Amino acid sequence: CEEKEKYYMKGKLCEDHCILQHSNRLCVVTLAETHPILQDGRAIKSINYQISNGCSRLNNKVSGKSKRGAQFLTDFAPLCRIMCSDDTEYTIYSCIRGRLLEVNENILETPNLLLEKPSTEGYIAVILPKFEESKSITENLLTREEFEAVVSKRSLSQPP
Repeated sequence: CEEKEKYYMKGKLCEDHCILQHSNRLCVVTLAETHPILQDGRAIKSINYQISNGCSRLNNKVSGKSKRGAQFLTDFAPLCRIMCSDDTEYTIYSCIRGRLLEVNENILETPNLLLEKPSTEGYIAVILPKFEESKSITENLLTREEFEAVVSKRSLSQPP
């Protein structure tokens, strides 16, 4: 089984996300290793999937083969908010269009999974792009090599 790793860098500078796309089209949203939450040795105070008064990603109930009931997300849809112990808050976005299949409720009880295993058990959410968009949806994202080139340029331009 093939898995593609793509990176999303729009939005706030340095708040990078990583999208792992499986050959079956499923996309897993994770924090890129360059995200400030993973960089600065921060502790996580809370994770909140309640996006607004009327929208909680925890209320996403999916059923059947056609994934009825899944919330449809745009690429700028917030998935959750992460509050660090220094009171810095980060919003994690979906990065791609598609149906929200699941959010990782395990990180609510064990937030350290985000810090210790960000690309596996500490994932944020699983999204299924529309079939006809599944190839084009990641075209705007960076490959690992492109991402590393941008990050190295970015670190050169930032003063120590």
